[in-house]
Amino acid sequence: MEIAGKLKKGDIIVLTGDLGSGKTKFVEGILKYFGKENEISSPTFTIVNEYNLDDLNIYHFDVYRLEDQDEFYAIGGEEYFDKGICLIEWGEKIENILPKGYKKITFSRNLTDENRRELEFENFDEIIKE
Repeated sequence: MEIAGKLKKGDIIVLTGDLGSGKTKFVEGILKYFGKENEISSPTFTIVNEYNLDDLNIYHFDVYRLEDQDEFYAIGGEEYFDKGICLIEWGEKIENILPKGYKKITFSRNLTDENRRELEFENFDEIIKE
């Protein structure tokens, strides 16, 4: 299944799960698809990293350190939603202010294999057609 190739401007994906569950690795995979794999860094201290493509921008947020949704508004976070693809780690902290139609992926560790992750996809109907 090739999610990255089906993403488009305006798509918002919330990435949720424990520390070390694979959220940043997932973003790395998305960026690799777009040829930006050597540019990824965790936006933990900057809140958002921007990756500019020829005709599309990808915004990688990490809202873990935000106290509440007001801080997200204070940095102008909502202004990114319609400008490109938004990948939001710890996005459950701001879910109540996200536009309708956002997608959510919950990451969890596999209890029998520490190198595997289990992903639960929500609201991906229009992206994933099998």
